[in-house]
Amino acid sequence: MQTNKPNLIVELTFEFSLKVIEYCELLESKKKYNLANQLFRSGTSIEANIREAQNSESNADFIHKLKKAAKETDETEYWLLLCKESKNYPDTSELLAKVESIHKIISKIISTIKNKKSLSNQLIIKSHLYEI
Repeated sequence: MQTNKPNLIVELTFEFSLKVIEYCELLESKKKYNLANQLFRSGTSIEANIREAQNSESNADFIHKLKKAAKETDETEYWLLLCKESKNYPDTSELLAKVESIHKIISKIISTIKNKKSLSNQLIIKSHLYEI
């Protein structure tokens, strides 16, 4: 499934990973190691799963890997919300906005692929009905 064309979700998640790394370094400078570690792992895992999906073996495999990325966006949002609501933590509003956008895009991709698959299956079923 990998192509040489620009890929919006790959680019967005890569940029997001870089922002997460910067934020985690800021947390570590403030000795907030536990949250920095958790956020680093989930925030950079989104991109890793998106990249894995680019080399999927089937539509089902592609959807499965995108769903893993979606789960990581949920977890990342959780850690960012904890930082937002905790005292003495740096602002997370930019990262929260980005992770919400990424989650919406991933969800839209999954739904589009499922709808195309469903439409394709309906067409196959209809063509078989005419053969009977």
